[in-house]
Amino acid sequence: MRIAYFNANLRKGQDGVTRVMYKMFDGALARGVETLAFTSTLPEANDMVVPMVKVPSVPLFLQKNYRLALPSYHLFARKLTEFRPDVIHINSPCTLGFRAMKYAQHFEVPIVATYHTHFPTYPRYYNLTGLEELTWKITRHLYNNVNRTFVPAQAILEELGEHGIQNLEYLPNGVDLRLFNPQFRSSAWRARVGAEAKPVILFVSRLVWEKDLRVLAETCRILRAKRDDFTLVIVGDGPARSEFEQMVPGAHFLGYQSGTPLAESYASSDIFVFPSTTETFGLVTIEAMASGLVPVAAKVGGAAGIIEEGQSGLFSKPLDAADMARQVEHLLDSPDLRKLLARQALERAQDFGWDQILEKLFTNYGYVIDEFRYRRTPRAA
Repeated sequence: MRIAYFNANLRKGQDGVTRVMYKMFDGALARGVETLAFTSTLPEANDMVVPMVKVPSVPLFLQKNYRLALPSYHLFARKLTEFRPDVIHINSPCTLGFRAMKYAQHFEVPIVATYHTHFPTYPRYYNLTGLEELTWKITRHLYNNVNRTFVPAQAILEELGEHGIQNLEYLPNGVDLRLFNPQFRSSAWRARVGAEAKPVILFVSRLVWEKDLRVLAETCRILRAKRDDFTLVIVGDGPARSEFEQMVPGAHFLGYQSGTPLAESYASSDIFVFPSTTETFGLVTIEAMASGLVPVAAKVGGAAGIIEEGQSGLFSKPLDAADMARQVEHLLDSPDLRKLLARQALERAQDFGWDQILEKLFTNYGYVIDEFRYRRTPRAA
């Protein structure tokens, strides 16, 4: 089997999508699958675990760490034709993803996609609500022209279906249970953030407004008005960081992290807060649970399929800072409950190991290829 992967960015660890993609690469290598990846942003040379092709691109406005691929598939068609893929897998609804879809149609190659990012919700965060329906129209056009779209959360799959998107299949993302593990808990880390005797509330994310940073800031303001017996730690970076820092005085900003430093930040904390309402899965939530934290997340999208309410975490009402503050305060006031939920969150995370998820993914590649070939045979016609 030969698989061609497409994603605008392949800088390792930059975001949840790239972390998932590198697991796909690992799965391909373990199965002896030939792989070629196309991107506008290459990783460091020692992170290039599979052959990669860089396509021409321009910087993306307001997102300096991302680039927009130039829109002609002729810029990569020769390399892709030489590779002769059995299936194409696109991972972002950008110009590169659309060009890959056009190539697949023209050269009759089966194509699948993973719905990693819930872009139709983004316009409302930038005062562009009039563009929301247009975004849905573009989203339908892309995903209704692929043979199968993998969706990592059942709630998102149902929403996509309500908006007329077809050929959907539920396939959650996984978590690296060896890396994200309570064994990385560090008293030295806690001392560095001044939390030797205080619970640590952790938030991990790209710092962009569509992660509902304003809700988090208001949650913190409500809690700070009542108590000072916790430490707030923020891991991540992004264009909203400077303004967000002003909104959460006293928080410890650790910047972008990956690998062991990120694992240590998770495992050394106690409560994970995640107010985002735009997640298709919420990789950081399952990473936190695997690290032994109790999650408090908005009850919407990806989190709703990960957390078992009252068993492996708590939910707050979407976009309701007062309710999120109440849930966090309940955990701060109930250390025994916090420990119980943390154990059960850790147990829940074991259901999301990558081995079984990758096995289902690669099995689905085979199904898609066989279905595509069957429809092309004279008998099927």
